[in-house]
Amino acid sequence: MNYSDAQISAIKDLIFRMADDQLILGHRNSEWTGLGPILEEDIAFSSMAQDKLGHAQALYQILHRMGEADPDSLAFGRKEDKMRCCHFVEYPIGEYSFSLMRHFLFDESESLRFDMLGNSSFEDLSNTARKFRGELKYHTMHAETWIKQLSNGNDESRIRMQNALNICYPLALGLFEPCESDEMLIESGVFPGEKALQEKWSGKINMILSKTDLKIPDVNDIKIGYGGRKGIHTEYLKPLLDEMTEVYNIDPHAEW
Repeated sequence: MNYSDAQISAIKDLIFRMADDQLILGHRNSEWTGLGPILEEDIAFSSMAQDKLGHAQALYQILHRMGEADPDSLAFGRKEDKMRCCHFVEYPIGEYSFSLMRHFLFDESESLRFDMLGNSSFEDLSNTARKFRGELKYHTMHAETWIKQLSNGNDESRIRMQNALNICYPLALGLFEPCESDEMLIESGVFPGEKALQEKWSGKINMILSKTDLKIPDVNDIKIGYGGRKGIHTEYLKPLLDEMTEVYNIDPHAEW
C-alpha cells in the first residue's frame, strides 16, 4: 500500500509513542534487579525489562528503515521534549505494589495494542507486532497471577494493591491520550485508534479485577496523565534520561 507523506508522518508518530513507552518502562523495570521481594520476581522483572528494551529496539529499527536516525541515536540522542512516552512509564518504581500494578495495566494495554497491530496495513509494523505476541502473553500472565493472588490475600496486601490501583489507574489512561493523527491511522487501516484500544483495555481490566476484591477508582474528578505524547513530561523523565544516556553522551561511538 502506498501512503501519503501525512500518513507516513502519522505512522512514525505512532511508532515513536510505542517505542518510547517500551524504552522508558524497560529502564524503570530494570531498577528492580537485585531489589525484588523474592528471587523469582527479581528475575521476572529483569527478564521483562530486557524484553521491553528489545521491543523498543525493533520499533526504532522500523523508524530507521523509514528514514529516521539509527536506533541508538533515537533511544539515547533525543532531548526530553522530543520523547513521546506517556507519563505513566516515567514515574519511579516506588513500592513493589505500584510497579506491579503499573506492569499489569501497561502490559494488558500493550498486549491488546500489538494484537490489533497484527492486522495493520503497514506490513513492517504488523510483522513486528506478531513477532512479540508470545513475550507479551507471558508478561500479562505473570501480572494477572500476582494481581489476583495479592488482591485476594490478607488485609494488608489487599489495601496495598487497592492504593496502587487508585494511583495507577488515572495515570494509565494517559496511555490512550488522543492524537490528531488517529483518524488518519484508522482510515488507512494502520491502527484502529486509541479510543478503540482503551475500550478493549477497559473491558479486559474490568473482567480481571471482577475476580478480586479491588475496585476501579472513579476518575471523573481526577486529572488524567496527558501531555507525554506532545513532549510535555513529568519531573521524573529528565533525571532518568540523564542516567540512561550517561555513557552514550560521553562517547556516542563507543563499542562494547
